[in-house]
Amino acid sequence: MTNNKQLPPPEKSSLTVGFMRLTDSAPLIMALEGGFFARYGLDVELVREVSWANLRDKLVVGTLDAAHLLAPLPMMTSLGAGGIRANLLTGLSLSLNGNAITLSHALWERMGVGAGCQTDGLASARALRRQLDNEPDQVITLATVHSFSMHTFMLRMWLKAGGVDPDRDVRIIVLPPEQMCDSLARGIIDGFCVGEPWNSVAVQQGIGTVAVSGYHIWNNAPEKVLGVTETWHNHNPATHLRLRLAVMAACGELTDPEQRKIAAEILSRRQYLDLPARALLPSLTGEFSFAKNQPPLSVPDFHIFSRYQAGFPWRSHGEWLVHQASDVLGKPLGDDVCRSLVQRCYRPDLYREAARYLGIASPSRDYKEEGKHPARWEFEAGIELGADMFLRQTPDV
Repeated sequence: MTNNKQLPPPEKSSLTVGFMRLTDSAPLIMALEGGFFARYGLDVELVREVSWANLRDKLVVGTLDAAHLLAPLPMMTSLGAGGIRANLLTGLSLSLNGNAITLSHALWERMGVGAGCQTDGLASARALRRQLDNEPDQVITLATVHSFSMHTFMLRMWLKAGGVDPDRDVRIIVLPPEQMCDSLARGIIDGFCVGEPWNSVAVQQGIGTVAVSGYHIWNNAPEKVLGVTETWHNHNPATHLRLRLAVMAACGELTDPEQRKIAAEILSRRQYLDLPARALLPSLTGEFSFAKNQPPLSVPDFHIFSRYQAGFPWRSHGEWLVHQASDVLGKPLGDDVCRSLVQRCYRPDLYREAARYLGIASPSRDYKEEGKHPARWEFEAGIELGADMFLRQTPDV
């Protein structure tokens, strides 16, 4: 553990940090409840927000010092996409994985996918294609949490894998995460891609079936980051360092299965997720239930907070995210624009700075290849990464 005497004094010690009502807010909540913020001389207030747009806007205007943020938002907000422009950056990824696609029981039954097929994303996507062909007049509405989110990108990947055009064959809308289950139950939507615990809530309430987890669309995909504005970082570099160190310490503790059970109880409290711990345990333990009356399946990497260099903000991830955003925007962003955005917004140098204080290894390069490793692999000496395979896609969709 870092000796605080080695650290530069913080420019400010009282911080307000925003989070969403999602299981992958655990690093921030456990950094507070576990005393890590206090250990690094920070007095942090955690503020829960109801939508990603609210969270981003409050970060931009300075109501929040830092935030639990969708991985694409630093680049997209810096670009000015989505209604507001400000230079955001991240020096720390908070998590890998954590999402799933859930469909209504009625749609799932019409698709005719057998039990136990939920780890085969290709089978469920193709079943949806067949269903659309069988009932060409039906309008299927699917929801994601933000236009520029891994949820949107993963939903589009899954649809394309089955031969479904996400822009023509289905309707995709945006809803806040905590509105997904109610909208599904009321028939407003036919399915959603959202982070946990909302897929588990839908399963436990008997209103939906998980078609595929995010892990089975892209193994160990980037998910959330710790976001700040560039101006805030420039004025508070030592405070930002201490913030990253505290959160990294909490992420490290979350590798312990017993600590995750404790985290589920803490996250369930009213001021945090305000949900039963049983809704949080499936994804945190990796014993994940895809349907109410089916036994859980093992997805041990459903949430990754520290292993596989989960905290490292890979610029190769950043570039992939920008290219996916181009698809959503309907216009290509040139390589120069993409590279410039990622260089400014994804800051592996800040991660390495914190890693040096903690005495832990970090990658020496900012880029890595994706889609080539079906199991754990060695990136370089002392740096083990996880599987990174993509769901196969049907050509010419």
